[in-house]
Amino acid sequence: MKHAVAALSLAFAAASIAVAPAAPSNAAATSHTLATSDRKFLAEAAGGGLAEVELGRLAAEKASNPDVKAFGQHMVDDHSKVNEELKRLADSKGAPVPSALPAKEAQLKKKLSGLSGAAFDRAYVDAMVKDHKEDVAAFEKQSTTAHDPDVAAFASKTLPTLREHLTRVEGISRSMKGKSADAASKGM
Repeated sequence: MKHAVAALSLAFAAASIAVAPAAPSNAAATSHTLATSDRKFLAEAAGGGLAEVELGRLAAEKASNPDVKAFGQHMVDDHSKVNEELKRLADSKGAPVPSALPAKEAQLKKKLSGLSGAAFDRAYVDAMVKDHKEDVAAFEKQSTTAHDPDVAAFASKTLPTLREHLTRVEGISRSMKGKSADAASKGM
């Protein structure tokens, strides 16, 4: 009799486990606990990363200055990798990120698409200097203020790459300004 009761109890326990609702996935559970500021950071970083790739492709194709062309390709390569990592992180947190260029970046792409030669090079480099200054500041802030440790770690890990991009594009900008100053002085 004891064995029959034990077997019956075990059968009921197994049945209740089989019909119990599934626990929410880690991503869904995390989705509700991810701070608004962390969600906003992930979405903005993803939109900016998409822009870096799109604008980098444009520069790799259209730039007349070989340094600008190489920098554009560098943006495509680096930001494609970072974008993949960011997408995995956002997915794991249940945070939606854009899959298309945000309006501001789409407007910049449209503007740059209409330029050529030195005008394109200057506009692209100026945009990249401005953008990378903003990115470095945002990632520095998020690396220390993020509520989610994975978001903070992503920001910290990405910062050296963004700083390298800023240093490189500022060097290109200085070089371009030096060349245009030299050309202007020779014309006098």
